[in-house]
Amino acid sequence: MSDLKDLTSALLKFRDERDWAQFHNPKDLALALNIEAGELLETFLWKTSEQADIERVKEELADVLAFALLLAERYDFDVKQIVLEKIAKNALKYPVEKSKGVAKKYSEL
Repeated sequence: MSDLKDLTSALLKFRDERDWAQFHNPKDLALALNIEAGELLETFLWKTSEQADIERVKEELADVLAFALLLAERYDFDVKQIVLEKIAKNALKYPVEKSKGVAKKYSEL
C-alpha cells in the first residue's frame, strides 16, 4: 500500500507546487479521468493491440491512474479498500460456476 501512498504524495507535491489544487474538485478530476481514458482508447483506434504505440499507451495509462488517485485522495478513499470491496461485490455478481470463461454481463448469466 505504501506504493500507492507514495504515488499520491508525489502527485500532490507536483500539484501543490503549481497551485493546481484549486482546479482539482471532484467533478473536474472525474472529467479529466474520462478524457485521459479517451486518449488511452485513441492509442488503439484503427489498430490491433500489437500495433498500438506502447509508449503512448504507458503515458495515457499513467494519466488515467494519476487522476484516479487524485480523485480518491480528494474523497479520502482508501484505494486498496475500495478495490477489494468492489472485487467482493463482483464475486457475488459473477460466481465462478456461472461466469468462468463467459463474457456476459451478470444479468445474463
